[in-house]
Amino acid sequence: MENILVIGAAGQIGSELVVELRKRYGTQRVFATDIKQASEDIVNGGPFEILDVMDGNRLIHFVIRHKITQIYHLAAVLSGNAEKIPVQAWDINMRSLMNILDLAKEVDAIKKVFWPSSIAVFGPSTPRFDTPQYTITEPNTVYGISKLAGERWVEYFHKRYGVDVRSIRYPGLISYKTEAGGGTTDYAVEIFYDAVKKGSYTSFLSKETKLPMMFMEDAIKATIDLMEADKEKLSLHSSYNVAGISFNPQELAEEIKKHIPNFKIDYEPDFRQAIANSWPATIDDSVAKADWGLEYKYNLPELTKSMLDGVKKKLGEIE
Repeated sequence: MENILVIGAAGQIGSELVVELRKRYGTQRVFATDIKQASEDIVNGGPFEILDVMDGNRLIHFVIRHKITQIYHLAAVLSGNAEKIPVQAWDINMRSLMNILDLAKEVDAIKKVFWPSSIAVFGPSTPRFDTPQYTITEPNTVYGISKLAGERWVEYFHKRYGVDVRSIRYPGLISYKTEAGGGTTDYAVEIFYDAVKKGSYTSFLSKETKLPMMFMEDAIKATIDLMEADKEKLSLHSSYNVAGISFNPQELAEEIKKHIPNFKIDYEPDFRQAIANSWPATIDDSVAKADWGLEYKYNLPELTKSMLDGVKKKLGEIE
């Protein structure tokens, strides 16, 4: 029987991952934790506890007390925020991962760990289109540097100690359920809220900035599918490319106009533009498809409709 710990359960990914894991494994088998209070769905839907992943002693006591067998480590300082506090972001992102890896090495009951990487591991020297699984990784952002270092540590712990860590290089993630939290791709969430509330949006990325994106439902499914995959079928132990769908702010705005004809968008690029310019426009995810059957449900029209419907419902626009 699995006992699953989710660290960062109040965040954009964690808040939805916990709900799906509890459906699959049972409400009392999935332990949600964060350094801040989570949503009512998370707190009332099963075990929840305030836990700081930086506190190694509390972490190991928690894992042993609850007989944890799997860990999803989602806590991190994201790309935009990391540029403002580089030393602190590096410390949080790396030390938290090392705490988890050391724990998985020492506690035999822990069979699997999930840790998210990101397209931020790529940089200006990476091929921008159809970025391969194996390619140049020279990130020039704080977040990207920490993710690249994390990938190397993850693979090292697998080869040196046999720790089974699985990872996805997430593209931009899009969801209406949790507000954006300091990432470079967050315009693709903010735009839907402003479209519904104001009928207009000012993008912090230029109109032609194409980036890979993924609807959260697809991301959650991919994450769990990877964790449930047969270990023998996995050909790599660093992090898998996942492509999602690629579009730019102008293309997204045009899709929104099909539902809100008077929607207006303008562009005021800020410091996040330079970050976006260093990332791929499209991704080759053929290795993930071959190894564990990665697949997608949502294209851009379906994503747009689902986001608008979800935002309207959340804001009380639908009676």
